[in-house]
Amino acid sequence: MAEISTLSSDVTELILSYLPIPTLIRASAVCKHWHSLISSSTFSSPLSHKYPWFFLFGIHNTSSNFNQCFAFDPLSNLWFRLPSPTFPSQSSSFLGADGFFLVTAPFFTFSHILKRQWLSTTPLRFSRVNPLVGVDSPPSSSSSASSSPIPSFVVVGGVRFIGNLVDIEDRLAVEIYNPDSDSWLLCPPLPADFRSGNSSEFLSSALFKRRFYVFGIYSCFIASFDLRTHAWSEVQTLRPPGVVFSFLIASTNHLVLAGICNGPLGPSFNLWKIEEATMEFSEIAIMPQDLLDGLFDGDEEDKFASLKCVGLGNLIYVFNEEYHKKYPACVCEIGSDDNGGPSGKCSWRRMPQLPSPVNKFHKVISFSSTVSPHNILRGEGEGEGDGVVNVQPMLD
Repeated sequence: MAEISTLSSDVTELILSYLPIPTLIRASAVCKHWHSLISSSTFSSPLSHKYPWFFLFGIHNTSSNFNQCFAFDPLSNLWFRLPSPTFPSQSSSFLGADGFFLVTAPFFTFSHILKRQWLSTTPLRFSRVNPLVGVDSPPSSSSSASSSPIPSFVVVGGVRFIGNLVDIEDRLAVEIYNPDSDSWLLCPPLPADFRSGNSSEFLSSALFKRRFYVFGIYSCFIASFDLRTHAWSEVQTLRPPGVVFSFLIASTNHLVLAGICNGPLGPSFNLWKIEEATMEFSEIAIMPQDLLDGLFDGDEEDKFASLKCVGLGNLIYVFNEEYHKKYPACVCEIGSDDNGGPSGKCSWRRMPQLPSPVNKFHKVISFSSTVSPHNILRGEGEGEGDGVVNVQPMLD
């Protein structure tokens, strides 16, 4: 039997690629050769794409010293404490989306979740708070598109921000960022049907097959913006029977609707597969009742209002953004059949509690994102150095 030290680089890289992220980080310290393989931007880790992490960033209004940032790795079933980002001065409207922390007012700035370097774009034409933001790949026409660390951002809706004042009546144009020209393209605004709730507090979004879907959490209105033609689809209603509120999520091969549903046996948390062409829905999973009950303390009438849901790939994360139980959460893995559709075999489990200390926050930002060893070991972009990002497992 050959020793691993005698294997070719290709074979060694293949073996390493099947290790979970925390194990890869430890393996990178074994020798310079392994570190070089694992930290390379070309290193492919199938597990990191299949099992995106859950990020939770808590913001304290009176002192940034109480801000905290956490990440959950579904493979190791561990929480990790991340350094809290230090936002640019005079910033407001903090968001998180698919691998990035973002600030949309008064200026648009962004930072990768695993680096602490803020980059600014040219100003948005309409500075806004609480918009929906999608992270798209750089334009295919760019000669450096395959290597550019800066994505294209899609900014939809939100409330106009003018001199610390907001205008809730203004329908703001969709703006698309081109990283090659450092410019924003103005496109038609969110349809008027969403006027009563055009911010991220009332809307959910999903970027799927070159379309940016916008969904009313309570209204159940849905429309999509085509990133190729820059046109909106007609507004439809997507409301399975009994739905109280729900969130739209882009899974690997289809759209998923996830939300609270009132049924004959009481409230339940359901998942539906959505056919994007027809907006027809079919139920694929129901959260076990003991997991749903475990997200709350009592039987208050409005207890479900603090329930939030994010997801990516085939993982759906559900959590309670109230502090009293340290933000309890659970995760569902959607099984796939041979054709990439949901197999009906969905696996639910409770996530471990965040180990102490956990502060009380005024606002919680949550999202799901893939994580690569390259991002952790070398960071994104040039001039980042080879320092390892301080990712600490949290154990009681």
